[in-house]
Amino acid sequence: MGKTQAAELSLFGFAMVLATVAAGRAHDQIFAVHMSMFAIAAAILFFRSFKVRTLAPLGTGPGFASEERYEISIVRFGVIMIVFWGCVGFLVGVIVASQLAWPWLNPDMPWFTFGRLRPLHTSAVIFAFGGTALITTSIYVVQRTCGVPLISRRLGWFVMLGYQFFILLAATSYLLGGSQSREYAEPEWYIDLWLTIVWVAYLALFLGTIMKRREPHIYVANWFYLGFIVTIAMLHVVNNLAVPVSFFGSKSYSAFSGVQDALTQWWYGHNAVGFFLTAGFLGMMYYFVPKQAERPVYSYRLSIVHFWSLIFLYIWAGPHH
Repeated sequence: MGKTQAAELSLFGFAMVLATVAAGRAHDQIFAVHMSMFAIAAAILFFRSFKVRTLAPLGTGPGFASEERYEISIVRFGVIMIVFWGCVGFLVGVIVASQLAWPWLNPDMPWFTFGRLRPLHTSAVIFAFGGTALITTSIYVVQRTCGVPLISRRLGWFVMLGYQFFILLAATSYLLGGSQSREYAEPEWYIDLWLTIVWVAYLALFLGTIMKRREPHIYVANWFYLGFIVTIAMLHVVNNLAVPVSFFGSKSYSAFSGVQDALTQWWYGHNAVGFFLTAGFLGMMYYFVPKQAERPVYSYRLSIVHFWSLIFLYIWAGPHH
């Protein structure tokens, strides 16, 4: 057993025990369900760590002629999840629209009422479908524009799977009635904490890959992806500052109140539009549009002006919401 495998076993074993204890001492159903999910996930990873890994050396796998190969398995998995979450989001959207048109479609079961399905729909489309698309394409683009594979395959899988787990936690929380009552930021404190860990790992993965690039400059698509990652991290942390009622319960209260709370929420809300739904997808556009058109970017200088204009102007325009 190598040092890496021993470290993984220790980490996953500790997480499994901690989550099991938290589930047993939970003060409410939502926290108990989610800690059980953490325990099951940690147990799966714990037992998978015993599996002997036999990977082909870099550059010797089928279909790769260069000395180094790009990490494509994470991207393939991400594409599958994009299609899946897209179908889920659109299906839930049809259901909630039908409930508005025909109120009798609201069942007598609390889990499937409009009030719980509506945030599930918005989060599924924006964060599950859109977020997975951004993470997947950024992993694809950064490798090709930097001429190097990811700095860490394990870290890449942690980011992808960790984000999918965040989606499951958020979705089950909505259906069970858990919410901070903050639009587009409904998940409770411990789910926010988990997303923060995943997002920091995402930043480290993306920055680390850029830092070891073989290209002399950073392609503009990576500037937009990096702007999206850094700004969303700041927005997420500030907007979700909260004090939990108990470390064994799901409920928490915002660190802000009154006008300050409303300003912080919509500084986050509209900048989520600006940097989650705009900056990240612009990064996607700057790579795939020239690639499909088989033409370079019309004006690289103009693209840099575009980036810094967005960074300096949009974030302070967000609170107008």
